[in-house]
Amino acid sequence: MSRMKFLNTEIDNLTMNEAIEKIDLLIQEKKSAYVVTPNVDHIVKLENDKEFREVYKEADLILTDGMPLIWISRLQKNHIKEKVSGSDLFPKVCELAAKKSYKVFLLGAAEGVAVKAAENLTEKYNELSIVGTYSPSYGFEKNEEEVNNIIKMINDVKPDILAVGLGAPKQEKFIHKYKDRFNVPISLAIGASIDFEAGNINRAPKWMQNSGLEWFYRLIKEPKRMFKRYIVDDLKIINITIKYYKKGSRN
Repeated sequence: MSRMKFLNTEIDNLTMNEAIEKIDLLIQEKKSAYVVTPNVDHIVKLENDKEFREVYKEADLILTDGMPLIWISRLQKNHIKEKVSGSDLFPKVCELAAKKSYKVFLLGAAEGVAVKAAENLTEKYNELSIVGTYSPSYGFEKNEEEVNNIIKMINDVKPDILAVGLGAPKQEKFIHKYKDRFNVPISLAIGASIDFEAGNINRAPKWMQNSGLEWFYRLIKEPKRMFKRYIVDDLKIINITIKYYKKGSRN
């Protein structure tokens, strides 16, 4: 596989179609694989979060989420082929699941949102089988009883695909910590995708997604929630890019 060094992580340099083919193979291998989709926010968190770095190190598929990372890759000799964001990947995975009769479980979002997303997805993809949904309580990851209930719920219905939308880095750490207990062929960390599919949050128009302005659209829509992430934290990407660009120049 074409894995390449990129800033403080590695990237599987795949197109969307190649990523779907790889996910299909991982499902067939049945080995508790998982997928992460780094964006600017992840790269910033990876600098100082040791546990998050471990999650990335053991990920089976690392796909680039966000045009800013594509632009940064152009400073390097290896260009990343294509943006493969979690929110674009997830519907394609549902389409694959419908075609191949793979079963899906949705974990995340607020009460009732995952149920609505499941309804919308099964309308969109006629043969899609969503075998379970669950919206965990706030801080559930510290509640051993609730975690055990979630694992039992997932294992009881034996999905092929577990889609987890809990926000980063919580969703990635949760998948990494419990993947061997889920015993699901593949788990996807999908951020706000459950909300998008439920129609609870609107995605930016296509032209904004393609021109790297999706973050700006979300900032306008949810200024209080997104200000610190986009305006304070994510600007650290500039220093991170310079740091690894210099390192790369010396090598």
